Amino acid sequence: MTHPHAAPHTPAADTQGTTLARTPLDDLRSHVNHHLGSAARTWLDRALDEAAAHPGTHGPISVWELRLAEAGRRCGSEHADAVRVLILHAARADPDALARVYAQGTAAERRAVLHALPHLVPGPEAVPLVEDALRTNDTRLLAAALGPYAARHLAAHHWRHAVLKCLFTGVPVAEVADLERRAHADGELARMLGDYAAERTAAGRPVPEDLHRVLALTDPTPPPPAEHGIRGLDGKES
Repeated sequence: MTHPHAAPHTPAADTQGTTLARTPLDDLRSHVNHHLGSAARTWLDRALDEAAAHPGTHGPISVWELRLAEAGRRCGSEHADAVRVLILHAARADPDALARVYAQGTAAERRAVLHALPHLVPGPEAVPLVEDALRTNDTRLLAAALGPYAARHLAAHHWRHAVLKCLFTGVPVAEVADLERRAHADGELARMLGDYAAERTAAGRPVPEDLHRVLALTDPTPPPPAEHGIRGLDGKES
């Protein structure tokens, strides 16, 4: 992306991208509390308390998984993704639980799982979820998959193809976390971008501006500083 750490307007306005994955959880909770009505805040407080008190599976489905399904109705679709991330964190969802929610959930619940990965999973155990999301044509799911977790753990082959898929589907490369570092001096990515540009030109179709931006990042000049930590709502690093 050209500006990977550019400050978004708000998490609610950016659920298509990777803002929720980059926002410290305390900031996310404060933002949600500020924008929810009193009834929704009361519901969220109860849902988070339940998730913290009963994080495991009880019966066929855990109580916090039921709350994930209710989040849109209780808190509004514009805040539901953020609320789900908070519930997943309160439940201390491990990779197995996240995989279950992802497999059984709606597209919105799958997005929340992807947003929650950098907050919950320090290692590569959840990479299969990212890889699955990258195989879809759901642009919101695709964008959610390319947050800090993918930047840290996704293999180079899959990461390069994910960048190309952003160009195919129109997902702004500004959503790809840590793009500058991973694209730096990547000759194979440069080759793939060149081939794609040539195909577009031969077909009489315009080359996306984002392609030129990523191609410039593959130049083997001194790399920019790596992305450290998670960005806040103001774009500042935590």
